[in-house]
Amino acid sequence: MSSSAREPTERSASKPLRSAALALGIDLALVLLFAGIGRSSHERAATVLGLLDTAWPFIIGLGVSWLAARVARHPMAIIRAGLPIWVGSVVIGMLVRAATGAGTAVPFVIVATITLGVFLIGWRAIAALVMRLRTRTAA
Repeated sequence: MSSSAREPTERSASKPLRSAALALGIDLALVLLFAGIGRSSHERAATVLGLLDTAWPFIIGLGVSWLAARVARHPMAIIRAGLPIWVGSVVIGMLVRAATGAGTAVPFVIVATITLGVFLIGWRAIAALVMRLRTRTAA
């Protein structure tokens, strides 16, 4: 079998992996953005270590949720991916913060829940809309 005959199969096999990697990268970037916005609004130092110190509980929640919900199988799905990683990132993130003595004040929980929901579900909704519009224009 020639390499050109195998090429489409290799490309199609790597497409889901690339989609999952891209989705995970976007999710991670948005969790970091959430932490950065929070640090900025509380006039905390803008350092990489400070950002990671704020973000790590939510990154843990994101990672656990990605694995538990098997998000890599359907990384762009709003309900099957976005919803469980949103809830998991908030719940696990807050539990980790509480276990480590970090703040979990009710206003923070509310802001984190809303912001991470808008971020983690919102980008998937926008992507779905763009894909739908592309499909319509292609047809």
